[in-house]
Formats: sequence, structure tokens, C-alpha cells
Amino acid sequence: MSAPRLEIRLDRIAHNARSLVARLTARGLSVTAVTKATLGLPQVAAVLAAAGVSGIGEPRIETLAALRRSGLTLPLTLIRSPMPSQVAQVVAQADISLNTEPAVLALLSAAAIDQDHRHGVVLMVELGDLREGILPERLEGIAAGLLRLPGLDLIGIGANLACQNGVVPSQASMAQLSSLATGLENRFGLVLPLVSGGNSANLPWLFAGGSPGRINNLRLGEALLLGREPLQRRPIPGLRTDAFRLVAEVIEANLKPTLPWGHCQQGAFGAPPTRVDRGERWRALLALGLQDVDAAGLTLPAGMTLLGASSDHLVLDTGSVAVAVGAELSFDLNYSALLRAMTSPFVARTLIEAPIQATAEGRQRLASNPAGVKA
Repeated sequence: MSAPRLEIRLDRIAHNARSLVARLTARGLSVTAVTKATLGLPQVAAVLAAAGVSGIGEPRIETLAALRRSGLTLPLTLIRSPMPSQVAQVVAQADISLNTEPAVLALLSAAAIDQDHRHGVVLMVELGDLREGILPERLEGIAAGLLRLPGLDLIGIGANLACQNGVVPSQASMAQLSSLATGLENRFGLVLPLVSGGNSANLPWLFAGGSPGRINNLRLGEALLLGREPLQRRPIPGLRTDAFRLVAEVIEANLKPTLPWGHCQQGAFGAPPTRVDRGERWRALLALGLQDVDAAGLTLPAGMTLLGASSDHLVLDTGSVAVAVGAELSFDLNYSALLRAMTSPFVARTLIEAPIQATAEGRQRLASNPAGVKA
């Protein structure tokens, strides 16, 4: 088989999705599955659909378009604020987009009229993490402007925490979002069907007994794919953390000194790390580099340590063990490593499939769209 390659266990992703959908449904929350770490891979989206997620979220128009072409019938959400240059594509490809800017909303309205579409809008609120979001005191005014725009439907509000500055979702922040939703409904005499409280970082708060209030949706990526919560990267009980494995091939194996020799300055990616003289050690050079993966996000085989990485090489200390040239080594990945490995055109993908066990809702979706299973 080709290397480097990502081995993707669809059955384990399906297990995580079924478990999380069941747990959140019991609390009155739906799941929008964020598939960006798999580049919106249609086969992954299909197993998530079968597991009962309510929609798919992606930050890029290209992946939304690919999901459209695959025949997926779930609602598609653009989870990054639309670029003004892409509003026509946003209306064409996404059912919903997350928004903060009145100027962009005006452009979306014009595009919706031009295409004779209605486009759903979720207004994102800033709750302290200082990435995207409307300051709470400006929300009512922006909502009033949106409601005057033809072709657009205000379907909800949302928030995002723990991505830019690691601000932890809390009962106070979720209560504030709930209050803002109720305030908009009372002010404008409408019903907001969607109050999206955040991402996988919300799960520790919720599972610890947090009260959802008006929160009825979460946008989950890392928890579904890797079975972990993002705040401390701890495994979520009952979920699989081994749905992805990266396999790379050894292209050199030698017994070499620990310390380099000669006058040293910067390497290809900055100053080299400080080395401690440990005598001669076995090293393995792998055909895998920073162009392919975030090396710091790999979990190495037992007894091996990472010595460094360049664009195209990974250097491992294998201790007293000589690894054969041509041997394959396997690594678990964190979210950052998975994202980059999926993005690299040099990393092959091997889908390890299993029979899809669909929820009742998932079976209904797949019956109406069987192409979505094997897109």
C-alpha cells in the first residue's frame, strides 16, 4: 500500500457520532457535524448522516460544493463568515451561513435575490474568545437590519469559544447567549429555531450537568472524529480515539551520534533544539515531513522520540532498536496533525469501511439519498 497514508476507520467515526447524537438529543440538542479536518470527505459525511447528525458544517465553499456534488441531502452550513467575493457561491452551495458583518449580509441578500433563493443566517455573538462575533450590545441593531433584507431568513444566533484564546464555555456564557436569543424573539416577535452554543469544547460543561437553557445545537468536529474534548484533549468516555492512523515508511536507519558536529546556526525551520549527548543511538528517517503533518501532533510508537522534522523528513530516535529500511511506522494524530495530513496532496487515504448502522432518522435520510453512502 502507498505511504504515507491515512487509515480512516469509518465505523469508529460512526460509533462516536451515534453516541454523541444520543447523548445530546436526550438534552434537547442537535449536532451539526464539522468535517473540515477531513476536508469534507463525502464518505465521512455519509456515516455522520446515518448516525443522525442534523447537518454538516464546513468553513470553505470548495468542500461544501464537493458535498453537494456527492448528493448529500443534509443542510449544509458555512461556518466561517462569508468572503464578500464569494457571496454568490455561498448562496448557491450553503443552506445557512454564520455571519457578523452587515455589509456582507447586504451582499448575501443581493445574491439570494439574483438566484431566487432564500438563505438562512445565524448571527454569531462575541462572548469573549475574540475571534468572530458581534458584540452583544450591537446584536439587536444588526438583527433589525437583517430582518429588512429580502432573500434572507434569520434562523438563529450562535457563539464560538475556546478556538482563538481558549476561553472555556461556562454556564454564565451559555446563559447570556440564551438571554440574547429570548431578547431578540421578544423584541421582534419571532421564533429563532437555532441557538448554536459552540463546539466540542462545550461538551465538558454540558456533561458536567450544565443547563442548556435555549441552547439547542452544537457544532462538533474533534469530538466526533477523535473522541476528545479540545480544552485539555482528554478522551470522552465511551468514544473511540483511534479512528485515524497515519502510516509512514522508513527510508534510512543508522546508528549515529546524538550531537551534530560543526558550527551550527539556524536550520530550515529556525534554531535547532538543544541536544544532550547520549552517545550513539539508532535513528530512523521517515518519508514524511512538515509539508504533510504537524509533527508535534503525532503520538509515536512506544520507545521512540521525535528528534526533528523538515519539509520532507521526520527524524526519530529509536533507541537501541534498529528499524528496517522499508518498514512502516504508525502514529496516532491530534486535531492539528489530522488537519494537515488530510490537506497534504502527498498523503494517501485508505477508508476502512464497515456496515453502516443508521439511526431511524439516518435510515430515512439514506433511503431518500442512497448515493450519499458511497459518494
